[in-house]
Amino acid sequence: MGVMVVTGASAGIGRAVAEAALAEGWQVACLARSEDKLAEVAAKGDGLAVACDVSDAAAVERAFAEVVARFGRIDVLFNNAGMFPPAALPDEVTLEDWDACIAVNLTGMFLCARAAFAQMRRQAPRGGRIINNGSISGQVPRAKSLAYTTTKHAINGMTKQIALDGRDFDIACGQIDVGNARTGLLANMDAAAAKTAEPTMDVANVARSVLYMASLPLDANVLNMTVMASGMPFVGRG
Repeated sequence: MGVMVVTGASAGIGRAVAEAALAEGWQVACLARSEDKLAEVAAKGDGLAVACDVSDAAAVERAFAEVVARFGRIDVLFNNAGMFPPAALPDEVTLEDWDACIAVNLTGMFLCARAAFAQMRRQAPRGGRIINNGSISGQVPRAKSLAYTTTKHAINGMTKQIALDGRDFDIACGQIDVGNARTGLLANMDAAAAKTAEPTMDVANVARSVLYMASLPLDANVLNMTVMASGMPFVGRG
């Protein structure tokens, strides 16, 4: 085991991963904007609750410095924090909703990956693993989700680039694409966009998959894993 940072750890997939990692003996830094909910998660093991808005560059730097001050290093970042703006047709997407989605789902993931990469390349022993939370939407779009789908396609490129640039520093980077885990994010989607008639799965399946990726030695990497509810269509979800 080692030290894992989980963003968006107060609910949904992030909380499930943080709790599962703590149960397995990881030291876990739980990051999210809601510190009161984080404390509940961190208390389930050797955890640290850190309030952090991932879209705020200074806040991210402070949060990662706090993690290193407490645990001494970072072995895994589960780069998970994200949001789903209101469902809308392309001409109905507001600039406010677009900017908010880009700020969290893309810029926020970049800021956290950058901070983790900087620590991993300089610590001793050197190296670590970054696991980005992509989405099925990064493969096949959902209806009325232009901003969200755009950010998740961008994460595909981010993952591949970090995986390439991390080779010389023993930093592995992979991505997990999730389809219809039962979380609040799924519940918040517009019925027409979410295809609520589709099968769903327990979020614990996602947590197990992330921990498998996290457990690999640094000479092995899962570049991309898709975890989806059985019975979901592979295409034609738009």
